[in-house]
Amino acid sequence: MKRLTAAIVTCLLITTQSLQARTINGTEIPDTISLPNSDINLVLNGAGIREKFFLDIYVGALYLEKQLHDASTILDDTGPAGILMHFTYSEVSREKIIDGWNDGLADNLPAERMSAIKPRLEKFNSLFRTVVKGDVIRIEFLPGNGTLVYINDELRGSVEGNDFFRDLLRIWLGKNPVSTSLKHDMLGLE
Repeated sequence: MKRLTAAIVTCLLITTQSLQARTINGTEIPDTISLPNSDINLVLNGAGIREKFFLDIYVGALYLEKQLHDASTILDDTGPAGILMHFTYSEVSREKIIDGWNDGLADNLPAERMSAIKPRLEKFNSLFRTVVKGDVIRIEFLPGNGTLVYINDELRGSVEGNDFFRDLLRIWLGKNPVSTSLKHDMLGLE
């Protein structure tokens, strides 16, 4: 009986730990987030570290209505979703952030599509500033509101269209992602 009780307690502890926030590279990643001004809660699909030249730049996390592990399914979805970028590097300039968006999209979209989204991409790029260690960029898609950009919980603005948000997701989940290991982690693959 004591062994059974110990086994049950151990299972409960393991289950409880999996429901709590995760810590990646010293950054706490919540298992769920609530979209502001809505009653929508999203669950963590997966999270990992964006590295560049052996440096950790940010911890990226993908949130969806329910966990999905196939990039195509996520990219074809029309529901609410979010990306959190917790910066761990000392400073990333506005210019580097914008170059990252532009390069990531150009690597994953045909030239015609890049031309079609150019006005919205320019608006999106205008919403960013230089970020420092500890800053959090949150990019969310809420049907009817478009792509909303927050930096440290301050709404910077929005860009219309689900298609624009899904194009942005290709930076992490497309055929040429910014990092294959981060793609793998955001898809929640073991």
